[in-house]
Amino acid sequence: MGANMNAKRRLSITMGMIVLFLLLPAVAGAHNVSKGDAKFVQANQGAAIAPFMYLGAKHMVTGYDHLLFLVGVIFFLYKLKDVIQYVSLFTIGHSLTLLVGVFGGVHANPYIIDAIIGLSVVYKAFDNLDGFKRFLGFQPNTRIAVLIFGLFHGFGLATKLQELTLSKEGLVTNIVSFNVGVEIGQVLALTAVLIALSYWRTRPGFLRHAFATNTLLMAGGFILVGYQVAGYLVAA
Repeated sequence: MGANMNAKRRLSITMGMIVLFLLLPAVAGAHNVSKGDAKFVQANQGAAIAPFMYLGAKHMVTGYDHLLFLVGVIFFLYKLKDVIQYVSLFTIGHSLTLLVGVFGGVHANPYIIDAIIGLSVVYKAFDNLDGFKRFLGFQPNTRIAVLIFGLFHGFGLATKLQELTLSKEGLVTNIVSFNVGVEIGQVLALTAVLIALSYWRTRPGFLRHAFATNTLLMAGGFILVGYQVAGYLVAA
């Protein structure tokens, strides 16, 4: 019976890995601003609060790198206050570097930033697997780590906006509106994830499948890193 269950677990992990390898080329590019959205942003003149809020929300909902990280963050958080605390730390970091990157003109190689974002997914999945204690003998401060990785996630978006020619007319209003939209999209996405997790936690197999799920999450993070490193080497 035990051998049977282990075989099923290995099969599920293998199948999940295949799916990840098939889907992640599209996922890796999901962080970019689409051509249609880029055209609108560059053609826009003056304040456009609602459209920029929509674009921000759209970016978060389709930003798989952000969502994978946040799924890892809340995976084992059972209390709403803990979810709010961790997500707030991510939001502070995300918002800060988005605004500083765009308004302060702080630049970095987007491939390197996105590779670090991929590593954030690896970190959280490894943490969920209790990997730091088991293999390294210590436990990092998860709150500080979430805040720091939030800084990179926000900076990742800033590098994409820096590639566009943004009108200075209404720029502050538009970027702030975009950031508000990002946070709205984050709330919507996390609400759906929390509902799904809350239901899944009531099922007998949750803890048994948690290992496979976080293993897949970590594999997804490594694949994201791989795509960005490959992009960096090709562009160099």
